[in-house]
Amino acid sequence: MNIAHHVERGQRLFPDKIALIFEDTSFTYHQLDQLANRMANGLRGLGVKKGDRVALFLPNIPEFVISYLGILKIGAVAVSVNVMLKSAEVSFILNDCAAKAVITTQLQSEQVQQADLPELQHILIAEGSVTQGISLVQLMENASPYARAVELDRHAPASIVYTSGTTGFPKGATLSHGNIISNMYSHNRCCGMQPDDRLLLYLPLFHCFGQNAILNAGLNVCASIILQRRFKLEQALENISTNQVTMFFGVPTIYINLLNTDTSAYRLENVRYYFSAAAPMPTEVAQNWLEKYGKFIHEGYGLTETSPCACYNHDLKYKLGSIGMPIENVEMKIVDADGHPVEPGEEGEIVIKGPNVMLGYWNRPFETAQVIKNGWFHTGDIGRMDEDGFFYIVDRLKDMINISGFKVYPSEVENVIYQHPAIAEAAVFGIPDRLKGEIVQANIVLKSGYAVTEEQIIDFCSRRIATYKLPRVINFVDSLPKNPTGKVLKRVLRQKLIPQYATITT
Repeated sequence: MNIAHHVERGQRLFPDKIALIFEDTSFTYHQLDQLANRMANGLRGLGVKKGDRVALFLPNIPEFVISYLGILKIGAVAVSVNVMLKSAEVSFILNDCAAKAVITTQLQSEQVQQADLPELQHILIAEGSVTQGISLVQLMENASPYARAVELDRHAPASIVYTSGTTGFPKGATLSHGNIISNMYSHNRCCGMQPDDRLLLYLPLFHCFGQNAILNAGLNVCASIILQRRFKLEQALENISTNQVTMFFGVPTIYINLLNTDTSAYRLENVRYYFSAAAPMPTEVAQNWLEKYGKFIHEGYGLTETSPCACYNHDLKYKLGSIGMPIENVEMKIVDADGHPVEPGEEGEIVIKGPNVMLGYWNRPFETAQVIKNGWFHTGDIGRMDEDGFFYIVDRLKDMINISGFKVYPSEVENVIYQHPAIAEAAVFGIPDRLKGEIVQANIVLKSGYAVTEEQIIDFCSRRIATYKLPRVINFVDSLPKNPTGKVLKRVLRQKLIPQYATITT
C-alpha cells in the first residue's frame, strides 16, 4: 500500500493525459510520475530513508506536488508547514517532527534558522536563487527518472499535518497511508469524480483539505488538477473559463464572495459540482446559491485528524443545512458530556470512528489519549442528528457563548444576520461582561453601496431570535481575519477586542 500508487496508475493508464496545470505550464501523468521518481531518487541520494520526516514549506507550486509524491514513494513522511509561519514557529515544527530535510523557496528559507535545528541536515530550494542549501532542480536533474513506490503497511505514517495551534503549541496530526487512501476513495465516490473532471485547487496544499480532498482524490481518479498559487477571485474565475473547470471546492467565505460578485462574464456553466467544507455553511448562503446558479453546494465535514472527510451531504438525498451522513466505513454519533449517546434532535459533541481517524498526534500520547477514547475521536464540535440519520453542525464547543447560563451558538446568530440584504460577511463571538458572564458581539462587513446602523441590525435580529441571543455590540469592519483556507479566525477577533470590552455591562 502506498498513496503514490495513484500517480503510477495514472501514468500507466493515461500517460499523455494532463495531470497538472499551473499557470502556463502543464504536466502529463507520465511527466509527473517521472519527476516524482527523480525526487524520490534524489532524496535517497541524500540519505533520506523510510520513516524519515521531510518538511514541505512551500506555496501552491508544482514542486509541492512533485516533492510530496517523491517523499511518499520512498516511504518517508511528508510534513506540511504553513507558509505564513515565521522562524520561531517553523523551528518548533521542524524540531517537533525531527525533520531530516526541508523543501522550500528562497523567500521562505529566510524563516528556516538552521542553527536552531539540530536534526535538520538538508535545505532544498525549489524556487528562487539558492543562497543556502541545495538546488532542487539540480538534485532532480542528477537523479534517475525510474522508481516505484515502496509497499508499506496501511498503518505506516504518510503525512504529518500540523493543527493551527489555536490553544498552545501546534500538534502534528499523523495520517497513515491507510487513512488517506480510504478517504480518497470515499471522496471519489461521494463527489462522483471521474477521469474527465478538472478540479480547481487554490486551497493551500499544506492544509488537509487541499492536500487530500482535492489533490490526492483527483489524482486517484486520474483527473486533471488546475493549481493556483493562492486564492484570487478573478484568477479563479478565469481558470474556470479557460481551463474548463468542472469541480469547484471552497469554504463558505469564498461562496459568499462569489455571491457578491458579478460573474456573468465567466463560464460558470462549466462547473457541474460545488463543494464546501472547513466551516459551517450558513443556510441562507446555500439557499441563495441554489437560487442563483441552480446547483447545490454539497457540504462535507471533517477535521485534519480525520484525513479530513468524515461526513457528506449527499449522494442519495440532499438536505439543506445538513452536513449529511457519515461516509462509508465511518461511524459518527452525538454524545453528552459523559460520552453517552443522546437522542435524535438533541445537541452534543460529535465523535467519529473509522479508518479515516489519525494514528495520533506526533510524539504526544497524552494529547492523543485526550481526544481518542475507545477508538472514538472527540471533535470538540457541537452537533445534532435528525431522525433520518443526517447530521447538523451547531458550532464549535469552544466558541459557545454563555450568557447568564444560557447557551448561544454563534452560527445560529450568524445565520440570522446573513438574512439581512446589506450583509456581505459576519462573525459572531462572545466577549466578557461583568453581569452576564458574556454577551454577543458581531463584526460585520457590509456589501458595497449599503449603509445600515447598529440599531437596525439589532432590530432585524430581534424579530427572528430570542432576546438573550441578540448581539449587544455591533462592529462594522472592512474585513474579517481568516486562515489560509478562508475560515474566519474568531480567536483573533476575541484577542483584539476582549480588552476593549472587558468592563462592558448591559
